[in-house]
Amino acid sequence: MTQMIQPSDTSAPADLPTFEDVKAAATRLRGLAVRTPLIESPALNAAVGGRVLMKAETLQRTGSFKFRGAFNRISQIPDRDKAGGVVAYSSGNHAQGVAAAAALLGLPAVIVMPADAPAIKVENTRGYGAEVVFYDRYKESREEIGLAIAADRKATLVKPYDDPGVIAGQGTCGLEIFEEATARETKLDRLLVCCGGGGFTAGCALALEALSPSTQLFVVEPQGYDDTRLSFEAGHPVPHGDAAPSICDALLSPTPGDITFAVNQRIASGGLTVTDTEVKAAMRYAFRTLKLVVEPGGAVCLAAVLAGKIDVADRVLGLTLSGGNVDAELYCAILSEDD
Repeated sequence: MTQMIQPSDTSAPADLPTFEDVKAAATRLRGLAVRTPLIESPALNAAVGGRVLMKAETLQRTGSFKFRGAFNRISQIPDRDKAGGVVAYSSGNHAQGVAAAAALLGLPAVIVMPADAPAIKVENTRGYGAEVVFYDRYKESREEIGLAIAADRKATLVKPYDDPGVIAGQGTCGLEIFEEATARETKLDRLLVCCGGGGFTAGCALALEALSPSTQLFVVEPQGYDDTRLSFEAGHPVPHGDAAPSICDALLSPTPGDITFAVNQRIASGGLTVTDTEVKAAMRYAFRTLKLVVEPGGAVCLAAVLAGKIDVADRVLGLTLSGGNVDAELYCAILSEDD
């Protein structure tokens, strides 16, 4: 069911990113980030009775949108602070984005990752030259570990979502979505963006606000990890409650960031949730019909459409396929299941 946002007078952080920051990020990323395609499937359109335009960030450098924000943020580190390198904490996609961006910029990187992170994400992060430090996501604080390492090494902490530079970089994906839609003489009625901590959503929201303000923006989260939706209801950032484990490892942040929430609450129209079963069905659909490999967290928006969580009939809807980094064993198991 769609959760619509009610107005709130909650005060926002002062240092919020703007669309001008998104445009500046696009300049920094030109020639480095892939301008991924906005694809359309006649079969999907027929199935839902409307048009669905999908931004295939599965084809992005490092296999997800995260490279955009990581490079934009790291490229702005002052020369005096570069010697210590960078530190980040991530379940995998931000880890790879930071590792790749740091390598391109010649900086050392340390990534704090959960011990149960997908093997492909750990291997890829190390493959970009980063040092990986593991932690127990159920017993330890990745934020405390990251801050301690940053202080010890005099490194710059690159947060996964609650950072203006990261948000602006992610916003270049939204910028491309609306530029491409305009080039096709198409207006999006709604845009769905996957949501963990809310940085990707916030960046896309800034582009939407500037380029297509009449388009409705909806966040999509895994069931039980819908802290952004709950925060919309509360009027301020709140954590999600206890939840069963989810295959959507990229979207399990406990609470929205202060910056991301301030942007998303102002611009977004509501929140949707999807189950792991619905996500698996969307992954199979992406493989069989779209011919794309999409990881669980990257498939939540497609899952919302296929499961009828939002009305697409006679509308033009945009959505993000945010990443394709999934372990082969898990992927094969999901593909072998029946719909």
